[in-house]
Amino acid sequence: MVRSFSREIAGRTLTIETGKLAEQANGAVTVRYGDTVVLVTACAAKDVREGTDFLPLTVDYEERLYAAGKIPGGFIRREGRPTDEAIMVSRMTDRPLRPLFPKGYHNEVQVVITVLSADQENDPDTLAIIGASSALIISDIPFAEPVGAVHIGYLNDKLVVNPTLAEAAAGALDLVVASTGKSVVMVEAGAREVPESLLLEAIRVGYEANQAIVTLQEQLRAEVGKPKQAAPESKLASIETEIAAAIDTSRIDSLLTIKDKSSRNAGIDLLKKEMGEKLSDKFTQADVNTVIDSILKHKVRAIILDTGRRLDGRSHTDIRPLKCEVSLLPRTHGSGMFVRGQTQVMTITTLGSMAQEQKLDGLGIEESKRFMHHYNFPPFSTGEVKRMSGRSRREIGHGALVERALLPVIPGEDIFPYTIRLVSEVASSSGSTSMASTCASSLALMDAGVPIKTPVAGIAMGLVTSEDGRYGVLTDIEGIEDALGDMDCKVAGTANGITALQMDTKLKGIDLKVFEQAFQQARQARLYILDVMQQTISSSREQLSRFAPRMYRISIDPSKIGTLIGPGGKTIRSITEETKTTIDVQNDGTVTVGSPDEEAANKAIRMIEALTKEIEVGTVYTGKVTRILNFGAMVEILPGKEGLVHVSELADYRVRSVEDVVKVGDEIMVKVIEIDRLGRVNLSRRAVFTDVAQTPGAPAKEPGQGNILPRPPIPARQHRPPMGGRGRHNS
Repeated sequence: MVRSFSREIAGRTLTIETGKLAEQANGAVTVRYGDTVVLVTACAAKDVREGTDFLPLTVDYEERLYAAGKIPGGFIRREGRPTDEAIMVSRMTDRPLRPLFPKGYHNEVQVVITVLSADQENDPDTLAIIGASSALIISDIPFAEPVGAVHIGYLNDKLVVNPTLAEAAAGALDLVVASTGKSVVMVEAGAREVPESLLLEAIRVGYEANQAIVTLQEQLRAEVGKPKQAAPESKLASIETEIAAAIDTSRIDSLLTIKDKSSRNAGIDLLKKEMGEKLSDKFTQADVNTVIDSILKHKVRAIILDTGRRLDGRSHTDIRPLKCEVSLLPRTHGSGMFVRGQTQVMTITTLGSMAQEQKLDGLGIEESKRFMHHYNFPPFSTGEVKRMSGRSRREIGHGALVERALLPVIPGEDIFPYTIRLVSEVASSSGSTSMASTCASSLALMDAGVPIKTPVAGIAMGLVTSEDGRYGVLTDIEGIEDALGDMDCKVAGTANGITALQMDTKLKGIDLKVFEQAFQQARQARLYILDVMQQTISSSREQLSRFAPRMYRISIDPSKIGTLIGPGGKTIRSITEETKTTIDVQNDGTVTVGSPDEEAANKAIRMIEALTKEIEVGTVYTGKVTRILNFGAMVEILPGKEGLVHVSELADYRVRSVEDVVKVGDEIMVKVIEIDRLGRVNLSRRAVFTDVAQTPGAPAKEPGQGNILPRPPIPARQHRPPMGGRGRHNS
């Protein structure tokens, strides 16, 4: 039976419907907001896969281009692998759901979100979170409580709930807040240097707006929800006491005093191996590992909260030693390296023409982008051996976060007409490589001479809590604090404000007072890091790398664009092939020519101007003789544009025969003296001579010739015999 539940959110109706589609799934709903509709299903395996000691949750976000009335590009005209945007929505949906499953539930769970309709006004991403929560809530899968999600924008000095895609793009803030009825479980934002106070208020507004969505889902669960499977008890409780009794905890205490990450991890791995072998007759290695990790978690938290110090001796607000470098690589357009403790990232900048911008084939309103950041996390960065098989979801997500952080400071196309690609290579990882990539990217952009508005830096904030309610907010978390802590909050921005934010937690929610403290500490850390970065390079270089292309802009009459491009692109292609340049043409007649070689760029510009320039009366051109006629010569003064030089205009003396003065292929200087009503162009070489003669001390030269010679002397007249008679012969 089809059931529908609706509530007005920000002036539009949110409708959750169930019972119509996907009846074999454990839970299935469609969510509609405006004309955007998503189908969300949740399925769970009946049994736990052997050896699984975690929650194997998978979220798949499926973009269907028919939703926006589009046919996919490419040869097969079908959706292929997920786009970067789809992967980011999958990750954003996963993060608020994962901590709300029971700790002992290890059945494989798959949530599939299919976009059925996209009105390109209401973003499907928050509907994906609402739909996933709703499908899980009404299913028999154990899941704690419903989750609501909204966008918060900042337009005309006001916070706006669920702005349209166009409004969000134009505003100073685009924040996604996911929360339960009790607290915030996930936030993600892109911003234009907004203050911390505004961001904190936006999170509060988002949390309040979500309460109506949570209430709607509770009504849905009450009326159509299935009985829940019994939540399994955590295995840890039944085995911890016996295994812990066999472990020498003083050895763990000793390991936690080792400040070097690699040495500490090696010692912990050895302890796990030895204890696994010792207890192998009764417990599995996975059981032993789980108990040791639990002991480590409690001891690390106790050290931090009781002593105010962390494992490496830092206070809660201390930052690890920093190091910055630029111009590391000889042939790249720009490079920068940022080191924080054992985290090391090198970023490379590459500049290209506007024709190299990325084309987007998705459901959003953007069709292309000229600024890209890509992030690579190879296994050697953590000293591991793993199969390298393309980009992971994590790499795509981290790359997108850094791109979002830098976008507000990237110069516009009108100021810097380049496509910009950054690639961050993680050489060593010990916490927050994404924020290190943000710092390295700023260094690389300035090294390349990209005129960014101001540098951007980032920092990762952590959280540890205790059962008695104490908590500590940690600045610059390293690997073990991330693994054993409760929150990972990445904050990036400039000295003026925040440009990107991403927070997820292992708890069932984070209180607003924790956000406030985290933002304050993050700002202090960001300002310190920016100061260190500016000691290495304080602003963008004035000159680009000599290996980077130079871009030159000219304007042509928009009606001449077709002439420049030519049939099937023949003309513009011939210019690029001959000059080895790139040429980008916009609809308003703006033409951008790119080349590392200034001479080649100028040659291309001359060719473009020659193609598109109008012939003007009184202008002198250098043209090539293309045809000889009885009464004059045809001269091509611009590509494809000819004019006639009448025999009387070939020289400043009487010319008996055209071929006495010029021949096909000659280059001569001519002046336009008339364009008749039929558009025919009349030229004069004699007028050029006259102009030169009137300019004292300025002898003219034609291509390939010396000074213009004076007219030749007139030959003496030959005497002829009298007409009608013959010469006499003496006999």
